[in-house]
Amino acid sequence: MAQPKGTVVLAYSGGLDTSCILVWLKEQGYDVIAYLANIGQKEDFEAARKKALALGAKKVYIEDVSREFVEEFIWPAVQANALYEDRYLLGTALARPCIARKLVEITQREGAQYVAHGATGKGNDQVRFELTCYALCPNIKVVAPWRLPEFYQRFPGRRELMDYAKKHGIPVPVTPQTPWSMDENLMHISYEAGILENPKVIDHGRLAGVAATGLRASRVPVKVTNAGDGATRRSALELFVYLNDIAGKHGVGRIDIVENRFVGMKSRGIYETPAGTILYHAHLDIEAFTMDREVRKIKQGLALKFSELVYNGFWHSPECEFLRQCIGRSQEAVVGTVRLSVFKGQVYILGRESPRSLYNEELVSMNVQGDYEPADATGFININSLRSAGSRRDPSQGGEKAPS
Repeated sequence: MAQPKGTVVLAYSGGLDTSCILVWLKEQGYDVIAYLANIGQKEDFEAARKKALALGAKKVYIEDVSREFVEEFIWPAVQANALYEDRYLLGTALARPCIARKLVEITQREGAQYVAHGATGKGNDQVRFELTCYALCPNIKVVAPWRLPEFYQRFPGRRELMDYAKKHGIPVPVTPQTPWSMDENLMHISYEAGILENPKVIDHGRLAGVAATGLRASRVPVKVTNAGDGATRRSALELFVYLNDIAGKHGVGRIDIVENRFVGMKSRGIYETPAGTILYHAHLDIEAFTMDREVRKIKQGLALKFSELVYNGFWHSPECEFLRQCIGRSQEAVVGTVRLSVFKGQVYILGRESPRSLYNEELVSMNVQGDYEPADATGFININSLRSAGSRRDPSQGGEKAPS
């Protein structure tokens, strides 16, 4: 019998890994409190509670963090137009600091000495969980079984985990033939590992269809209206769930990519981010309509850094907090209505309007001169040509143009 080691709060999912880890932690002498975050995934939470208690957890917390996930994590990413490596909308990367924040809160409430998680030693999630824990509670101690030789040498693969589960009566809803692993939250569903580790394997996705929806955005979305049936959703969580349903039915937001993990390797992931994709395109459009050109250039640079920080797990770092404040300040004039449609997996912008629009229809019109004097363009072009023309002159030829 192992010596008592104190209380550990385990970030628990109910799947194979964390179910086995729960039992393994007890074998090591820990009292285990299981914490399961409701972050929008389809889950029988009561069944998960009963399962954790049956496996030996002395207490189970099931915390609904869906609303704060949308309002405090997803909305800042929408404001930033956050994309990692030009394609990934950061669904998992945004969820982890939200989950870990509540993990720390429960640990402090219970007076526990340790937190534990089931993230692998090769992935990004170990970094995301632990950087959040250390930022919010610097003295916390982390138990990461997949980085402990006594654990990963005992369980080199899923077959060994399955054998352990069978031996200890751990019910798991998977078999060794499961072709990939899946992670789900309100923002997205991700698929990776298994057969998907071969980048040539083709995944056959869902079919797409036709739908139409309108979106209103005011720094963060405040209302979404279906142009077909007039249905309106206003609360943050409600409208996000609604957009997930509409866009998800029609194949919007599905990508198959190879990305660069923070820990230094490339990995393949398939992501479905339906509502996030609609909001990304709608916000990008109304932002271009209402934001000054030079401000937008600076903001794009901030968004690139923000995306990298979030992906790498630095949500609670000083620099990421600073960036969120800067990006939030840039959004004060980003208000208006975007009308769009989804069709066979694509999002199409149909029109937009805003009381803070910088678009001057008379000024840009080809039919009305307005306050613009066309003759002024001659000097503008001449001055802007000086640098290019000067760079092609050959001083050795008396200033004549160098041959091409």
